[in-house]
Amino acid sequence: MRHRIAVVGSGPAGLTFARVLQRHGYPVAVLERDPTPDARPPGGTLDLHEGLGQLALRKAGLLAEFQTLSRPEGQAMRILDTAGTVLRDWQPRPDDRANPEIDRGQLRDLLLGSLDVQWGRAVTEVVPGTRDGALVHFVDGGQETFDLVVGADGAWSRIRPAVSSATPHYTGVTSVETSLEDVDTRHPDLAQLIGDGSVAVYGVNRALVAQRNSGGHVKVYAQFRAPLDWHTNLDLADVEAVRSSLLALFDGWAAPVLELLRHGAAFVHRPLYVLPVSHTWRHVAGVTLLGDAAHLMPPLGAGANLAMLEGAELAESIANDPGDLDDAVRTFEEQMWERAGRWAKITTAGLERLVSPDPAEALALFDEVQPS
Repeated sequence: MRHRIAVVGSGPAGLTFARVLQRHGYPVAVLERDPTPDARPPGGTLDLHEGLGQLALRKAGLLAEFQTLSRPEGQAMRILDTAGTVLRDWQPRPDDRANPEIDRGQLRDLLLGSLDVQWGRAVTEVVPGTRDGALVHFVDGGQETFDLVVGADGAWSRIRPAVSSATPHYTGVTSVETSLEDVDTRHPDLAQLIGDGSVAVYGVNRALVAQRNSGGHVKVYAQFRAPLDWHTNLDLADVEAVRSSLLALFDGWAAPVLELLRHGAAFVHRPLYVLPVSHTWRHVAGVTLLGDAAHLMPPLGAGANLAMLEGAELAESIANDPGDLDDAVRTFEEQMWERAGRWAKITTAGLERLVSPDPAEALALFDEVQPS
């Protein structure tokens, strides 16, 4: 039986689901609002865990290609205090492939492969339970029905309202992102400070994190506790005004650390939102969710990994029980909820410790999770 299946969103969750389903011989429509793959910057780098993201790639038959693209050296992690003193400097072993890094853009291209994505197909809502199945409404006024619609469309999912009334809420932590280009040539001192992986500095209710991507590109994240409207009197499009505001916020930190902000070319405001820790829903035939659409949590390395594994597992569940699509989805959801709930608790507690009144909490958290 060939069910009519659509996945909304071409992020890691949606593409992994489509690749694994395709590998099992099932067609799937990938609906993406962006007009092209490169319509938006793909974002920074991801560490894919052996038992999560890498397992998903194994199920998709893409693990060997991932290993060629990934950067095991990117697992390196250095922590400084606000005076610039090195407190911890973890370096991966040469054979350590537990959590290698890969740029989001490279991962996207790897997952896209031969998938036939319908670009520019923005979905406004899905209505389950119609006579012909789940009815998808598009922004251009078009409609199409499917036996299953999978919402993999992120934090502000248009599919989520079909199964849940939950909406993301602000954590109290804001992140402002900037980038450094060609860091090894243009900013060799900062390249040395960052090393092969990441450097993080933790202060009272704020943090600076710099993470190396491939090709000399570095993402810098200024994180701090603030009201959602902290920028009311600040023009976020004014690069120099944002830079001055951040430098004032981190005033007194070591000069080499502040250089990470001084050399940023542009700044992107990213307040951190989450869904309730134990977000579940009453099963609705014909619709389900993956990744951030299902369990938005603090960005501490678990989200994309969980999303990819969920995509792979849902695809396998469907392939293994083709005669009862609804039962396959229901079984998958119960498994997803249990695991996602555990990770949501871990990452929520982690964010509280990383951006906290006591910087020692951040160091203690890393001591718990980093290899001795």
